[in-house]
Amino acid sequence: MTGTSDPGEADAGCDATLPPLAAVIARHGLQPKRALGQHFLLDPSLCGRIARAARPGTSAVILEVGPGPGGLTRALLAAGAARVVAVEKDRRCVAALGELQARYPDRLEIVEGDALAFDIATLGTARIGIAANLPYNIGTRLLLRWLERVELIESMTLMFQKEVAERITAAGGKDYGGLSVRAQWLCTCERLFDVSPRAFVPPPGVVSTVVRLVPRPAPLAPAEPDALDAVARAAFGQRRKMLRRALRGLTQDPLALLESAGISPQARAETLSVAEFCALARAWSAMRHT
Repeated sequence: MTGTSDPGEADAGCDATLPPLAAVIARHGLQPKRALGQHFLLDPSLCGRIARAARPGTSAVILEVGPGPGGLTRALLAAGAARVVAVEKDRRCVAALGELQARYPDRLEIVEGDALAFDIATLGTARIGIAANLPYNIGTRLLLRWLERVELIESMTLMFQKEVAERITAAGGKDYGGLSVRAQWLCTCERLFDVSPRAFVPPPGVVSTVVRLVPRPAPLAPAEPDALDAVARAAFGQRRKMLRRALRGLTQDPLALLESAGISPQARAETLSVAEFCALARAWSAMRHT
């Protein structure tokens, strides 16, 4: 926890007239709650780095989930965000964020509620940016929900548990799976940097990683979303087996399916590209329709 005289806070471009986060936390009794998956990121230099990666000045609205006492919120405002909508479930944090909102009444909106129930379509017609230090327990579910409305999103700069970040960005191998296929089908995905547990209060038991996802103008290749999810789930469900065996739960004739998609029956799920999964999904859709 740092005061306003900390050089890192100046480097992050934070408003030096704001009270130190340590004082805000003490005033509102913000002890992180394990049940909410809270790990507060207070380092102003790191918050500034994440905010700059989010490029908030390029989006009409930035959605932040789980802002806690507002470390990243401050950095997003300092980095030029025209409007930040912060969704926070913890009423104690909502009260603390109210102090920041009083300083930026036209640029910061606080929504008390569950991010899983928040509809991003309510934020307006312009495409939005999303920047967040996501709670570990709901990070993947939130990402999958946002991918369902990817046409509304300009970019996502998100912090996950490192293991999840590796799954999102993997292009093959043991970390490659259904999450990789879905995310990369719709977005370009890039791991930016790791964040040490020591940067958080309390320190989590794992390293975190910031990932940037930018929606593609169109999906990487044609496919029906449900079909793509189904073939990926079947293939990775038995990832050690060749596809001619792994896909038996999907169709009675996996060899015909693979031949139609132009994929070797000896291939395994972790060796297929996202485009090949799309070809497999198209072939399966065609078989079902006939």
